[in-house]
Amino acid sequence: MGARGSAETGTGATIAVRIQADNFDVAAETAALTEGRADIGAVVTFTGLCRDEGGRLSSLELEHYPGMAERAIRTIAEEAAERFSLLGITAIHRFGKIAPGGNIVLVIAAAPHRQAAFDGASFLMDYLKTDAPFWKKEHLADGSTGEWVSARDADDRAKDRWRSPE
Repeated sequence: MGARGSAETGTGATIAVRIQADNFDVAAETAALTEGRADIGAVVTFTGLCRDEGGRLSSLELEHYPGMAERAIRTIAEEAAERFSLLGITAIHRFGKIAPGGNIVLVIAAAPHRQAAFDGASFLMDYLKTDAPFWKKEHLADGSTGEWVSARDADDRAKDRWRSPE
């Protein structure tokens, strides 16, 4: 069945979506998605890391609605699988306090050909940044608590490019 916690879609793609506090291992997740799959010709991985924002940040706290976040990500992943003829997707998003340099999100897209894998991973990340129900709060290096991080216009523009006719 591929990646742990995965399920096949109507397109035949294997999709695994997890929200977890624990770190993830990119190589192990890639191996789980591709094991025994001779039909996969390309795998694209994206790992999002916590930045220190120029030394200002001690950690980033991520919150989500359990159940709702997984459903939203699965819906986005299913759309990506159908749109780009992907054979497999793994999407893992962490929650809790994450220190600078720590992993936040992993997206793996597997396809017969490279462009579909690149496009699928990019599409999924653009939608995760805007449509997945996560909230981020900064914890500052001086010990104070910063603000909740607002959505960025650049993220909305990145997502909007996928709405254009292909």
